[in-house]
Amino acid sequence: MTDTKKFNRRQFLGLTGSAAAFTVVPRHVLGGLNYVAPSDKIELALIGCGTQQLGELIRLITDERVQIVAICDPVKYPVGYLHWSANGSRNAIRQLLGEPGWGTDLMGAIPAGLDITKEVIDNYYSGFRSMPGYDCRTYADFREMLEKERNIDAVKVITPDHQHACNAIAVMNKGKHVIMHKPVANKINEARAVLETARKTGVVTHLLAWADRPQFQLVKKWIDEGATGTLREVHNWSYRPVWEQFTKIPADTPPIPAGFNWELWLGPVPDRPYHPKYTHSNFRGWYEFGAGSVADMGIYSHHELFTTFGITALPTSIEAWGTTTREVNQNHAFQWVNNTVGFPYSCIIKWKFPATGSSPKLDLFWYDGGMKPPRPEELEIDNIEMPQEGMLLVGDKGKILGGFNCQNPRIIPEAKMVAHTGSAGPPQISGVDATDVWIECVRNNKQSPGSFGNIAVYNETALLAAVALRAGKRIEYDPVNVRVTNVPEADRYLRREEYRAGWEI
Repeated sequence: MTDTKKFNRRQFLGLTGSAAAFTVVPRHVLGGLNYVAPSDKIELALIGCGTQQLGELIRLITDERVQIVAICDPVKYPVGYLHWSANGSRNAIRQLLGEPGWGTDLMGAIPAGLDITKEVIDNYYSGFRSMPGYDCRTYADFREMLEKERNIDAVKVITPDHQHACNAIAVMNKGKHVIMHKPVANKINEARAVLETARKTGVVTHLLAWADRPQFQLVKKWIDEGATGTLREVHNWSYRPVWEQFTKIPADTPPIPAGFNWELWLGPVPDRPYHPKYTHSNFRGWYEFGAGSVADMGIYSHHELFTTFGITALPTSIEAWGTTTREVNQNHAFQWVNNTVGFPYSCIIKWKFPATGSSPKLDLFWYDGGMKPPRPEELEIDNIEMPQEGMLLVGDKGKILGGFNCQNPRIIPEAKMVAHTGSAGPPQISGVDATDVWIECVRNNKQSPGSFGNIAVYNETALLAAVALRAGKRIEYDPVNVRVTNVPEADRYLRREEYRAGWEI
């Protein structure tokens, strides 16, 4: 492919006027009912080739609207990757490629990394898209990829949280659309820099945690009808984390695996020795590299809550409680483990939101690691236990219980649900496909409902949890000046204080 890209159909129509539309041959005439002309395909690059990216690739690669042309990751080989099941990824790849024996030589390893991802892409396009010898281009450094791949339309970023800001800012500054996993960044100063870059560049952005969840509209309808009175509290809980949690910096220094560019993986984080406890899925548990369960999963459940109920102001007060532990010292005495480096095994977060617009004054609670709110009396009446994950909306006159993302909501107790809706069970409702949304937004250069700007409030809300946990006490937050007003020593947790040379944001 040459450096000078031919105008695609959308660009052509925009430059020449509507009269050109009469000269365009319909797609179905050219190549069948589901045919997508090459000029209408998104030329997509991937930053990050870990288990999450590879898992999403298995579905995305079958979409005729997308062509994956380049991939990037500082890790070449499938060494040390972690997953929810030993064979889930391998079996999914086998099914995609129609090769029952694929990955037999990888037994004992979770398939991921640059080379595996390239193999999957090349094999699929060669075998199922009639592109024999397809050769997806690979890079270790995303900055090199962005310099050389000038024809790409968009970049899909799935990397550890600490890399998100530098990835997204670099992509947007090249004028490319960016689709990225949550959170926008794991430090508030970096998240705000990402949002400012998105505003300045005007590219299409999309956070992959976004989803259309109409159940929240139904819940709001019930509340507006008086089912619960005024909404006062929202409680949301998850069994996560599902990765290991650590309370101390590792003391040993194992060798860096072959094909693992440790400096590129560190990105903006100051130099430290390699350790597998930092990498792959474990990164989420470290303050330096991750943002904890609340940013991993809470963003999924909170973004539609904020949108539906008009929560547009950041919280003014945040409290956090985390599990503690002890260890035996050299004197055979129990001593406190002063954990300053990682999220606790479980925690409870409380944010207080001021009243804004249509949203009343509201308290939002997050629980993880097996913690839950007490079972309300309304469930005791129906002899129902609290679900493993869920969301409880509490008004001054009643309550609504749903699943983690408020799916299958119902007014409790059952008698009140029947009285209000005429049915004991929740209605069956579903939203639009989120992947379709970002693909069509990129193809039509139209801003996504899951844009970085639209998720700014709940993204920053999630990051404030870590600040409160590290402060060890209730903090009062001034979002205008981006500072903690009552615990000055906690102010430093709002930002990354030190950067590796060349990675400053």
